[in-house]
Amino acid sequence: MRHGDPQARRLYAWEDRVVAPRDRSLVPFARLQALVDHVWEAEGRRWPPRIRPLPRQARRIVARATRTAIEAPPELPSWVLLHELAHALTTDIDGHGAGHGPDFVAAYLRLLVRHARLDRAMLEETLAEAGLAWTRDDQPQGGCN
Repeated sequence: MRHGDPQARRLYAWEDRVVAPRDRSLVPFARLQALVDHVWEAEGRRWPPRIRPLPRQARRIVARATRTAIEAPPELPSWVLLHELAHALTTDIDGHGAGHGPDFVAAYLRLLVRHARLDRAMLEETLAEAGLAWTRDDQPQGGCN
């Protein structure tokens, strides 16, 4: 996260308060690619990002994603995987993405509802309370097939 990104700071605080307590599942590294493939296909996409180990020197990062790869530790909360998948969905092959902006939040919201089975109305209410913007038509503008 860039330190000057207030949307990202609010999003991380919202995740800690709203999402993490409702989804405590952990996914071992060996199962991550299968879940990525499943979600990617459910989103109507081809060529999912590949799972790679998070470098050991990445001490302050839980996981990170580009359009083509998701770097993860030996075990990852499933909601964090969905967060990273939302980044992959809203980033193009050249690395231009939505950051933690409205298109990213819309994609993440959709993934939380579809794959973590969280209540959409509750998520939207708490996002609004947290001052987080999201694309209301739920159609992220970035990304590629």
